This record gives sequence, structure tokens and C-alpha cells, in this order.
Amino acid sequence: MDSIVLAGQKLKGFAEGLVTGRESSSRRNPIEILKRLQRESFSDLMKLRDRQDKVERLFSFYKSSKGNPFQESSTVLRGEVDFIGAVLLMSRVDEEHWGGIGRAGIKTGVDTRFRFEIAVGDKDSVGIEFVANQKRVASNDGDVLETPLSLSKLFYKANAANEFSAIAIPIGAQVKDLDVASDYSLQEEKGLTDLSLGPPMLHQQTGGAIGVTVRMSNVIASLAQSISGIRNGHCLSTFGQVVCLLPLGLKLSLLGLHRGPKLAGHNIHLGAFAIPVGFSRPFGDAGSRVEASAPPLTPNIPEFGSIALKLDSEFDEYKRLSGWIEMKQANPEHLEWAVNFSDSSEDGYGWGTSLGGILEGPGNWGHFQVESYVKFNPSKRFSLKPGVAYVVSGSTQTLALVLRSNWSI
Repeated sequence: MDSIVLAGQKLKGFAEGLVTGRESSSRRNPIEILKRLQRESFSDLMKLRDRQDKVERLFSFYKSSKGNPFQESSTVLRGEVDFIGAVLLMSRVDEEHWGGIGRAGIKTGVDTRFRFEIAVGDKDSVGIEFVANQKRVASNDGDVLETPLSLSKLFYKANAANEFSAIAIPIGAQVKDLDVASDYSLQEEKGLTDLSLGPPMLHQQTGGAIGVTVRMSNVIASLAQSISGIRNGHCLSTFGQVVCLLPLGLKLSLLGLHRGPKLAGHNIHLGAFAIPVGFSRPFGDAGSRVEASAPPLTPNIPEFGSIALKLDSEFDEYKRLSGWIEMKQANPEHLEWAVNFSDSSEDGYGWGTSLGGILEGPGNWGHFQVESYVKFNPSKRFSLKPGVAYVVSGSTQTLALVLRSNWSI
């Protein structure tokens, strides 16, 4: 009986060894190996396909929902390098002649600006601007001209609807940034002097500003508030503007700027984005002694304001006629004015003519100047403007041969 059981076990072991040998031989077969790899690869591909479908469904959900984090945004880079050189012909070189040149707005040198503007959502945008101006620095070898690159402006534009918009400029605001009648881009058309840049009030620095604009059918109204001089005393300014869109492409603008008195405080030097807020102590002798010893805020610069009227007319895409007049609040008889006519064609050549001056009273022409130039366009983004400017300021006369070149990106 035992021999029969032992023989059965041997027969069973032989059969199992035979089957195992066949399986191992089949596994070592290259065809079987390829089939097994194909099955495993197909399984992995199906898993990847399932994951891709899940990602696509998630992306389509966010794309169709409001507040899409995958919404495409674009960054626009604008820049320009502006050069002005002049040969000044005058009877003698003295402070009186240099004063007339300064009032004429002939600013020689190299001015470089770069602006990055990023779209936020469908209608909003945020921008940052850098500027590099020539600055004279004293050294052991004499004065040296340097062009350091610095942050000049930071702004955010919001458009709630076609009829309402707002702008916030915490750093580097100018009144012209709040002017809704003109698009003061970096590539704006510039003449030989400041006559073509609008009323002088538009080029005053206001520090930080915030403004709102309301648009109707033929009327645009804007109001802005700004603050400047945080470090050594602050000054509040208010700017308002009403623009009327008239027939025949005419645009009439009424502008007003009021700057409050500059309050001089303690000699405290603070960094950017630091606004001091003080809380008085109504009780206590120590607090009373501190408040008594500290001088109160006193106005060291009186308040002033200006009112300007501007008229613009565009004959076509390139030809433009404009004029403006500005009156000072402190002296209503002091009037500054200018008339500009230009053709800013980008193909071939263009031209421009401007005249303006300062009227200090009835029949008293304190300053008068006229300029004319021809614009050549060697390439689409590079222009040359040779021209001449004649300046009469008081008893001085100056003839300036000016060359302006501009390269934009």
C-alpha cells in the first residue's frame, strides 16, 4: 500500500514539473515576452488616457466658469530712446539768455523709457514704467554724465463698463496721466520744444493719484485727487476735466488744477509707501509737553491753481491741429498759449509747426517763440527731426538749430 502511495506522489511530481517546465519555456519565448509587454503597455496607455480626460474636463470647467484662473493674459512692452541736440546762436551767453531757453522748453540730452503693461481680465490692466535720464555726478576726474535706470511710474487701470473707468497711480503720477482727452503714450508725437505737449499744468508731478472717469454720449467728465511730498510735508491736489465731443472731429476740453498749500512738518525721512499717521494724547503732562515743544504744521508754499482750455482737431489719421491757453489763479493776467499743426506720417516724411508764448498783461509779451521741423522716417520705428526754433524772451533773442531723433520699440 505504501509503495502505491509513493508511486502516486512521484507521478504527481513528474506532472507538475512537466507543466512548470512548459510555462518557464513559454516565458523565455521572445514572442510570449512581446505579447506580455504589449498587454502591459496597453494598460498603461489606457490609464494615461483616463487621466488626460480628467484634466481636460477640469480645464473646460474653469474656462467656462467666471473668474477663470487659466484666462490668457498678454504683456505689452513699449519703449523709446529720445535724443535732442541743439546749437544755440545768441548775442552773448548769460543767465538772461539761459532763462529764455529754459522757458522755451528746449531740453537737450538722452531720455530712455520702458513700459510694461499687463492685461488683467478683459478690460483692466496694470503697468510699470522705468526711465533712464542723464544725471551729472561729481567725481575726482570732474563731472561725469550717468544714466541710471529707475522706477518712474506704477499704475492700475480698471474699466467697470464702457461708461465708467478708474485709475490708481501710487508712484510717479503726472497730471497728464489723468487727461482723458489725449492718449499720452510713449510714442506720442513731439516737437522740438514743450509747446506741442499741451498746457504746462499737465506736466506737473503729483506723487500718487487716483481718478475716476464717466463717459456719456458726447461728454466725458473726470475727477482726480493726488498727494505728494510725503517725506518733508504733504500737498493735496485736485484735478478736474470736462471734454465735449463736437461735430467735424473737434474736441473741446476744460481743465482745472488746484494745489493746496504744502504743509511743512518735522524733518523726517521716510521710505516709499510709508504714510505717517499720528494720534494726539489728550491727557497727561508728558504728552502736553511733547505737543507744545513740537512746531505745528505750517504752510511754507501757498496754494495755487490753473485753468486751461484746449481744442483739438484731427483732419485724418496723421494731420492734427491743436491749440491751448492756460491762466494762473495767482495772476489772471498771466496767460500761456500755443498753437500746433503737424503731420506725423510714418511713411516718407512729415512736418510740424508751433508758435506760442507768455502774455504777462495787456500788450506785454513777456515771451514768444516759433518753431518748425521736418520729420524723416528711415525706418518704421526710427525718426529724425531737424528744425529751427526762434525764441524772444524779454530783451533777449536766440536762434536754435535743433535735431531730435526718436527710436521706439
